[in-house]
Order: sequence, then structure tokens, then C-alpha cells
Amino acid sequence: MLLIVGLGNPGKEYDNTYHNMGFNVLEEFAKKHNIKISKSKDKAVIFEGNILGEKIILAKPQTFMNLSGESVVLLKNRFKPESILVVYDDVDVELGCVRFRNSGSSGSHNGMRNIVSLLGTQEFARIRVGIKPQEKQNNLANYVLSKLNKNNLEKINDAYVKAVELIEQFILSKGNLENKSV
Repeated sequence: MLLIVGLGNPGKEYDNTYHNMGFNVLEEFAKKHNIKISKSKDKAVIFEGNILGEKIILAKPQTFMNLSGESVVLLKNRFKPESILVVYDDVDVELGCVRFRNSGSSGSHNGMRNIVSLLGTQEFARIRVGIKPQEKQNNLANYVLSKLNKNNLEKINDAYVKAVELIEQFILSKGNLENKSV
């Protein structure tokens, strides 16, 4: 079983913001595979079922970004996945670029910092979806919570396609995907 978690903030006011890239990627994946992420469990909305021949849990924590680890720990304890993959936005990665890593630090991302702290390990896979601002920002918090810029939609949509493909590769490899940037 694989646990795939997309990070974001719940609530309409956060829809289509840079900080909700994890949610958006999971929704694109769900749309492609004709599934709904809608069942409430362990402080998240989830999908539980088989995709590409593997038992999968897709989860969008509903704890707000900085407390995402609460939901991830509950889901890990309930489902005991063989591998965990977390999809999230990263201001240090160029807009439109996507990076897969098998492990690593949380960097400056508070949601990842909370997950690493509560899991007690950095040894889980992650997909970082680039949202690096094209212009210097005085307040990164305001930037990540701002609505997606319509001028960047082509790069953002390309990033969604790349991230969905990486999720599929992760599933097909049963969680044993090599590090890569696309």
C-alpha cells in the first residue's frame, strides 16, 4: 500500500493559491483516473482504492498547512503504508519545474517541517512543485497565499502534468522511484 499526500490549506479562500499545489496536483491525478477524493478520515479527505494495480490512499490533510503532520501520522498509523509520498509547493524551485526526491530535509516549508517532526524521519518520498516567484517578494507568506497568476497558467499546468506523471511512476515502481527533476 502507498500513501500519497498532497499539501494545501482547506477552504474556498485558499483554492487556486500557490500554497495549494499539493492539493491541485492530487485533484489533477484524481481527474485523470476518474476518482474522487472525498471521504473524511484522520483529519483528511481521502480516496482509498486500487490505481495502476496498487492499493493507494490519496489524502489531502484538512489541518491547515503548518499542521499537516498530524494527519499524515494518523494515516500512517491506520494504513501502515509501505511508502509515503508527499506533494507540495516549493518557493526554491523554478515555477513550472518539478522535483522528485526519495528523502531530504524540509527546507523552509512549514508543512514539511511539521511532517518530518511528527514522523520523526526525513526518509519518505516527496514531489516538490516549483512556485519560485519571478520577481523578488517582500513577503513570501503573502505570495504563497496569493491566487495563481493567470500569466503563469501554462507553466503551472505543465507542472501538474509532470507531477501527475511522477506520481504514476512512483505507483508503478511500488515506491522505488529514482530521484529526478522534470
